[in-house]
Amino acid sequence: MTFLIGSGAGFSGDRTDAAIPVVAELIRRGQPSALVFETLGERTLAAAHRVMRDDPDAGYEPLLGELLSPVLRDCLDHGIAILGNFGAANPAGACDVVARLAEQAGYPAARVGRVHGDDIRARLDGLDLSPWEAETRALPRDQALISANVYLGASPMVQALELGAEVVVTGRVADPALFLAPLMHHFGWAWNDWDRLAAGMMAGHLGECGAQVCGGYFADPGVKAVPGLATLGYPIIEVEADGRLVVTKPPGTGGCVTEQTVKEQLLYEVHDPANYLTPDVVVDLSHVSVRLLGTDRVEISGIRGKPAPERLKTTVCYEGGWQGEAEISYAGPNALARAHLAADVLRERLAFRAPPELRKRLDIVGHASVFDDDDGEMQRRLPAAADGDYRLRLAVEHAERAWVERAAQELLALYCAGPAGGGGVRRQFQRRVCTASYLVKRTDVEAFATLLEESHHAPLAS
Repeated sequence: MTFLIGSGAGFSGDRTDAAIPVVAELIRRGQPSALVFETLGERTLAAAHRVMRDDPDAGYEPLLGELLSPVLRDCLDHGIAILGNFGAANPAGACDVVARLAEQAGYPAARVGRVHGDDIRARLDGLDLSPWEAETRALPRDQALISANVYLGASPMVQALELGAEVVVTGRVADPALFLAPLMHHFGWAWNDWDRLAAGMMAGHLGECGAQVCGGYFADPGVKAVPGLATLGYPIIEVEADGRLVVTKPPGTGGCVTEQTVKEQLLYEVHDPANYLTPDVVVDLSHVSVRLLGTDRVEISGIRGKPAPERLKTTVCYEGGWQGEAEISYAGPNALARAHLAADVLRERLAFRAPPELRKRLDIVGHASVFDDDDGEMQRRLPAAADGDYRLRLAVEHAERAWVERAAQELLALYCAGPAGGGGVRRQFQRRVCTASYLVKRTDVEAFATLLEESHHAPLAS
């Protein structure tokens, strides 16, 4: 029988009402199904560890309650498994939140599963690590180390489902593995059935970014039309036992599922389409066929798989000193020239008011910012209208907060000591968390699952 996987979120900060129409459609269709919340990126995990460093009871997805509350009762009522990496840096804390939400929904005995094994910080010194891709940074000193998390595969999540978990909470796992796990559990695919594993992993890749495959992050007025972005539907992936996939969305929702939206998402963040690395399988997309079946229904076939890689990606977070931002606006006649003058004044002031190791960047938002470099070369050579509305942004970093504050204060001083008409200054400071990526041997990782309040487990390969 067809298995349905719905997406309830594609990143931390996603719409918290997105899962409601998805769950309603899963219930209406009455087929075996699961709901996935993907809320964890590398920057998100780093931020979660930073929060947990200050508050040991925090560190999980801050919107967890708002994401689950509207749909948890319906999912428990209808046997729709929920899987989410909303545990972030603190899966145990997230499990407690889920249990409380379930009790409020009338299910005090709801089975909440937790995946363990991604956090390898305590074992980092004894592991054989190799750099990931072009990584050149050495491992940080122990006192600077905040976290080290392995991208786990689907296996421990499958174990959680086999234990009877109705909600599975994870920390760092490969995003598409969240979707593969319920497929492995439902269809009983072999772990060396590479083509089916690849199809299941790509079902996850299509759904992991939430609304993107349904027209989110796609619309370009006059070029690529997407109706109803305010009521955008999130994807439902139909998966057959032989690995055939169909992408659709709940009826009556906005957005669109077309060959183009699917093709864009298929290739999203895939560096080599013939060798897309995941923990469970290497995916080959070089023979894929994408075919429109009807309105908002697109079939994907021809996905192939190769044996899984021997090593797993690991993200290491470490202390990076302090960073700060300060901004000021210039508008009206000759505003661009005044913004350039303000930037020149800041560069000159910081040359003798700050230490040489202070890293700084100045952007003129509205003229050149997104694609410029730290030296501001694009600002100097791109033509732009002299009149307009521009915002000068200063970003700085240093090991000591005092120098970051000093640099931001120099921008504040432009109110009266800079060009005419500056206003709307905003400043902020925060600790900086840096990330680096490495590869760890699969055999050095022990991943397993437990149910909440369980004290025993059987180790499981990741």
